[in-house]
Amino acid sequence: MSKFKRPRVSIEKLKELLSYDPDTGLFIWKISKGKGYAGNVAGNQNSLGYLETSIGGTHYLLHRLAWFYVYEKWPDQDIDHINGIKSDNRISNLRDVSKSVNRQNLKKPVAGNSSGMLGVMAIGNKFRAQIGIDGKPTYLGHFNTPDEAHQVYLEAKRKHHEGNTL
Repeated sequence: MSKFKRPRVSIEKLKELLSYDPDTGLFIWKISKGKGYAGNVAGNQNSLGYLETSIGGTHYLLHRLAWFYVYEKWPDQDIDHINGIKSDNRISNLRDVSKSVNRQNLKKPVAGNSSGMLGVMAIGNKFRAQIGIDGKPTYLGHFNTPDEAHQVYLEAKRKHHEGNTL
């Protein structure tokens, strides 16, 4: 079932308005319309770091438009930026995956992480490694250094997270 309530741009209209280079990930306006001028790169970075543009009063994330442009069908699920760079919309960097697989491809710790390392939390003078497996937190042990804890986390991530690219 589609996440969109409003009608989406057709492939014909998209290709009439924009060209897309799958090797660079850039969209270029073909005609001047609204704020987009023919020959200009389309898209602005939003507060989350993704590129977006407006077509017919509807906002679109450019990574989803790239998928649609190339495959001529909307993605079924989330579009994951394989390298973790949210503005890199080269088609080779995009994959249509479930939300959980997309989350498995995190490259940086969440805000507020006390160790600054993915999967590692400072607890007193020790460092706990923990990973989510099948939606449940899994304890991996306490370690003397954040690097030791992070290495154990990475081993578990490579084993249990199909979406991982680290």
